[in-house]
Amino acid sequence: MTPPAPLPSPLPAPPTRYSGPDAPLRAVADAMDEARTARAVILVEGISDRIALETRAALLGRDLGAERVTIVPVGGFGEIARHLARFGPGGAGLRLSGLCDADAALPVRRALARAGLGHPRTRADMAALGFFVCDRTLEEELIRAVGPDAVLPVLDAGGDLRSFRTFARQPGWRDRPLADQLRRFLCAGGRRHLHYAGALAAAAPPHRFPAPLYAALSHATEDPTR
Repeated sequence: MTPPAPLPSPLPAPPTRYSGPDAPLRAVADAMDEARTARAVILVEGISDRIALETRAALLGRDLGAERVTIVPVGGFGEIARHLARFGPGGAGLRLSGLCDADAALPVRRALARAGLGHPRTRADMAALGFFVCDRTLEEELIRAVGPDAVLPVLDAGGDLRSFRTFARQPGWRDRPLADQLRRFLCAGGRRHLHYAGALAAAAPPHRFPAPLYAALSHATEDPTR
């Protein structure tokens, strides 16, 4: 029997600042500290969004700190109204951008309207205000961008391929598409999604990197005075 060919090595991700049980607290504390001198903020749901955006910005040669752009995890979009009030025109007056999953689009639209930033009814309306929506989740966007088969060497490099193979053989998942198996595995593993947010953002080919993530970065980093 011919042994399986070794998986190709993925592009290594820049090391993330956030790991361990206190990662959420440190990420939010860092974001709030950075926001004191920021000119623009990108509001995201959680730390994995922040890690993915920071990783890709670094690979693009962007220094978000030097550009005074801060990515703020809001801890669930039920909290976005408070952050819009703090950072928007009624507060610090910073340039606002955002990234959310599809199931958060409606509460985000409502929060933008309540904050006096417009009356967005569609994703195009949200994009005009600098807020962009994933198809359906961040993890699904990254898996599609890398390609499900190409995610496997990323898991192998992270030491999780054997665990994934075991998970994928479970009766409830063994007949599901690989992309669905990967999404569930990444989202069900405690802090696993934090590591792979950066690893997958690094592994995605430039021409396939998720458009909503690129758009959020571009909107925040552009100079509106030009």
